[in-house]
Amino acid sequence: MASESIKMENSSSSERRGEEDSKNRLHTAGSDAGGLDTCTKVLMGFSYFLVIIFPFALLYCIKTVAEYERAIIFRAGRLLPGGPKGPGLFFILPCIDEFRVVDLRTLSFDVPPQEILSKDSVTVTVDAVVYIRVADPTMAVLNVENYKRSTELLAATTLRNVLGTKTLAEVLSQRDEISGSLQTLLDDATDPWGIKVERVEIKDVSLPRQMQRAMAAEAEASREARAKVIAAEGEQNASRALKEAADIIAESPNALQLRYLQTLNSISAEKNSTIIFPLPIDILAGFTKK
Repeated sequence: MASESIKMENSSSSERRGEEDSKNRLHTAGSDAGGLDTCTKVLMGFSYFLVIIFPFALLYCIKTVAEYERAIIFRAGRLLPGGPKGPGLFFILPCIDEFRVVDLRTLSFDVPPQEILSKDSVTVTVDAVVYIRVADPTMAVLNVENYKRSTELLAATTLRNVLGTKTLAEVLSQRDEISGSLQTLLDDATDPWGIKVERVEIKDVSLPRQMQRAMAAEAEASREARAKVIAAEGEQNASRALKEAADIIAESPNALQLRYLQTLNSISAEKNSTIIFPLPIDILAGFTKK
């Protein structure tokens, strides 16, 4: 138990160190952007001079971003301090400023169908859909080249790794649990990129045709066996009820005679036909005694 607690503390401390390192890199980038060298200052002065001499250059210096967008500005290749710009208007200097616009809306993409060998050695084809959004625009620009493409590749590999530890029955019956574990793993992996994984859903699980036929035959055999059991239980209950009725009728001869007359009545009501039946011997019992 002590070794496990030490391992957990080490892993948590390493995660904290990783988060601190990423924050330190961003802080260093912002501080470096604050200290401009002589060449950058000269270029800035030249840019302001161009704007003053040619006022129409303002048309290229004033930019705008929508409510769901943020702009990351780089001046002479360095991150401009102050964080993302927007929504609304912002000003850039010609020749030395460039910017990247990041969309903050939720994005969705399909994970390509993956052929996965399950834990019980069954090959299945699984595809999923992932919903992500940018939580930190600065980290999404600085820490990864293409956050959407990187998240797509990571989702495909994570899907294969997680489903490879599950049996076919677990894959078919535990989709919600698998989706939750996939979301947690992807969210932890994309956190240094400033990406938030909101939801992961498994769309379809395709089985080989031979496996489909085998499962269909198994299900049909199970239904037939259940039907036979139900029929046998019905016959048993009917036989038990018939035996109890016979015992009750045997205790009273009059009851047997009434049952006989009731049967004749029901037969005559079904079809219009003439029925010939023998005279009950009980009626002739009095004549035989005389």
